[in-house]
Amino acid sequence: MMQVEEKPDVTYSDVGGCKEQIEKLREVVETPLLHPERFVNLGIEPPKGVLLFGPPGTGKTLCARAVANRTDACFIRVIGSELVQKYVGEGARMVRELFEMARTKKACLIFFDEIDAIGGARFDDGAGGDNEVQRTMLELINQLDGFDPRGNIKVLMATNRPDTLDPALMRPGRLDRKIEFSLPDLEGRTHIFKIHARSMSVERDIRFELLARLLRVKKN
Repeated sequence: MMQVEEKPDVTYSDVGGCKEQIEKLREVVETPLLHPERFVNLGIEPPKGVLLFGPPGTGKTLCARAVANRTDACFIRVIGSELVQKYVGEGARMVRELFEMARTKKACLIFFDEIDAIGGARFDDGAGGDNEVQRTMLELINQLDGFDPRGNIKVLMATNRPDTLDPALMRPGRLDRKIEFSLPDLEGRTHIFKIHARSMSVERDIRFELLARLLRVKKN
């Protein structure tokens, strides 16, 4: 349910096909953690939370771990669908506890994967399961409202269904930025092949770009 890495072993050089996304993450997550004085001097608040959205397998988690590595931040990954599959009240309690843990770290990046499982638009049909989802969602909003954007915590949330998220979660001061992750283009696919080939014994004259051209990319 919760995975904690004191410092992930993934760096920016391990990520292919996400050049633009990494640049945006460096601006809205890395810079506030490493150089908070820049925001103080400008008199502006850095973003608390960032929404990463796009198809599965496009690098959202990998990029989040790379940012945590660069900022020497503890990385806490929580899967939304697992957060609400426990006993009544457990989801909200877990949200409180993970933010309490984050506050004890010098720097911490909390990554909510599959956030649509708990952050979907609210409705009430009397089902207990839906009530538990709402309790967890309300606790998450409460925690987002309760920490200093210039502090040691940053929150990233990932989904492949951004259209289903509750508008309350997307209000300013909660998820202030959105970064789209799409399927990699030819350059990105070529880079990915080269990254994976580093640890392999391969011929020097391999035409990675040709392999990337031959790779079929399915778009929904």
